[in-house]
Amino acid sequence: MGVLRVATYNIHKGVQGLGPRRRLEIHNIGHAVEQLDADIVCLQEVRKMHRREQGHFSRWPDLPQADFLAPEGYEAVYQTNAVTRHGEHGNALLSRWPVQSHAHEDMSDHRFEQRGLLHVQVAVGSQVVHAVVLHLGLIPASRSRQVAQLAQFIDREVPPAAPLLVAGDFNDWNARLRPAMREMGLMDLVSERLATYPARLPLAQLDYVYVRGLMPLRAEVPRGPIWGRMSDHLPLIAEFELPDGTA
Repeated sequence: MGVLRVATYNIHKGVQGLGPRRRLEIHNIGHAVEQLDADIVCLQEVRKMHRREQGHFSRWPDLPQADFLAPEGYEAVYQTNAVTRHGEHGNALLSRWPVQSHAHEDMSDHRFEQRGLLHVQVAVGSQVVHAVVLHLGLIPASRSRQVAQLAQFIDREVPPAAPLLVAGDFNDWNARLRPAMREMGLMDLVSERLATYPARLPLAQLDYVYVRGLMPLRAEVPRGPIWGRMSDHLPLIAEFELPDGTA
């Protein structure tokens, strides 16, 4: 049986804290991503660059965060969602398997939140797995419209028989988007133990991995003081059985 291990993690731009007490966590996150040992790592709030923070922290990486976080042998794909006064940030995917192609679609629902999805085709063994990384909005009505846009995107860009995973920060308190995702044929692992937010005292699951054409096996959220310091979210790790002949 071939197993695909997927992680999703909102890294909070690699910085924690506010004002002069903020601290750089991107180096610790790099070690954490390596420890996840996932075939595909879906990241949100990843900075391509930020001039102010680069001047504030002496150890700011020379590489964009997606490239900096990619373990040895992984490919990194990044697309900007938001352009700000000092820089830009977006979604990223790190893959142990070869990347065949990637694309981006703007999902911004209003001018106060710049959102997008990253679509990456990954060659896993003999089959292409479609991976979509997204970070949905803070307003419930926006999230509903963005999920409807996601459904249109999948209908347009993903063959019905192709294995598909959709992962990211859904900002979805109480899993209210789950019925809409299931209407697309996308399933996740349902468990009360998968709270990912806030990292120091996780009370709710905001991060999800939904799949179609893959069999959910198990999921976990790492716990402990170190994980609680690196971001305001904890990573979610899920494993899926691949279709016969994929790997």
